[in-house]
Amino acid sequence: MKDYLVSNIQPNSFFTKALLLDKAFIITAPEMPFSPELSEILEKWSFKTVYSDGEQSDVPDLGTGIDDGASAISQQSDAEKLEKAEEFYTNFLSFTEILFTKATVSSDLDQKEVTDRVKDMIEYIKEDRRFLMRVLKKIEPAKNKNYLATHSVRSTIIAIIIGSYLKLPNHRLLELGVAAIVHEVGMLKLPASIYLNDKPLNASEQKAIVTHPVLGYSMLKSLDFPLPICLAALEHHERENSTGYPRRLTSDKISLYSKIISVACSYEALSSKRPHKEEKDGYTGMLELLKNEGKQYDDTVVKALVLSLSIYPIGLYVLLSNNMKGQVVDVNPENPRFPIVQIFGETSPDGRVLTMQTSQDTLTIVRPLTRAEIDT
Repeated sequence: MKDYLVSNIQPNSFFTKALLLDKAFIITAPEMPFSPELSEILEKWSFKTVYSDGEQSDVPDLGTGIDDGASAISQQSDAEKLEKAEEFYTNFLSFTEILFTKATVSSDLDQKEVTDRVKDMIEYIKEDRRFLMRVLKKIEPAKNKNYLATHSVRSTIIAIIIGSYLKLPNHRLLELGVAAIVHEVGMLKLPASIYLNDKPLNASEQKAIVTHPVLGYSMLKSLDFPLPICLAALEHHERENSTGYPRRLTSDKISLYSKIISVACSYEALSSKRPHKEEKDGYTGMLELLKNEGKQYDDTVVKALVLSLSIYPIGLYVLLSNNMKGQVVDVNPENPRFPIVQIFGETSPDGRVLTMQTSQDTLTIVRPLTRAEIDT
């Protein structure tokens, strides 16, 4: 594999083979240009060198060969695992909704119960995080329901994945997970008409919203939650460049749990539908966090997010080099550079849904697709 200095790559040029970051994750496929924006992001992040088995070219390589025998996973096994992951996610979400209802009514949270459920989540992520990530894309947040529970559960899953990549010891990973699931409890002390509003907030409503980290901290502290968990609730809206709230902390004063939850929440918000906005695809969400406009997020934490979920996250809708549409459903355990894609509207000779392993020599990802493009 050849090394390429980012500064020497011609803007809007192509590579005849996939261009890789850290020799592990795809930055561009042969059909995608190396844009000036991408170059700026890499240099900003101090990625001086990228890698490829191919050569630079002025035009894209549109090869369309497919390995008809490439079937990387058992459909029956996948279907069972996906069903199990969906059941686990749904049960955890139901638990969180009940937890938040109790917290709203009685200002009470059962710390042991929360800790036990988060332990289960950590174990599940260690075993089958790929299927759990597919479920996040499959199950859209229900309309006309409190999105806080959904947001908290999804952010918790992402935060635990980041924490695992950063190799946090088990006891700290557990604290991080508990902090993530309860980080928004302060919102429950505000009128629902404010935090469930799908219209722009007025000045008084905005002032009320910025109090929720303090309300959450006070509630958790009164219930004797560990201080690191209380601080995570207090600081999850703080930013590296000191533009956050409520205390406008600088980077060195923000706790690690807060930094991780901040990134997890931001990615979850970017890639999920809200009453007032449409979701962005996971690829676009990753790029936005990579840009790190105004240096809001901790670079190490953002890198951990990108490298643990990859540039093409599970659940992403994609256009393939054979002009077929599909969805990233798994990583290739033998080569994480090339995800496994389920092809829409195609079946294998035995009648199963067609699943293909992408490869730099056969089937490649051209670009992400929106939900609207999938439906047309």
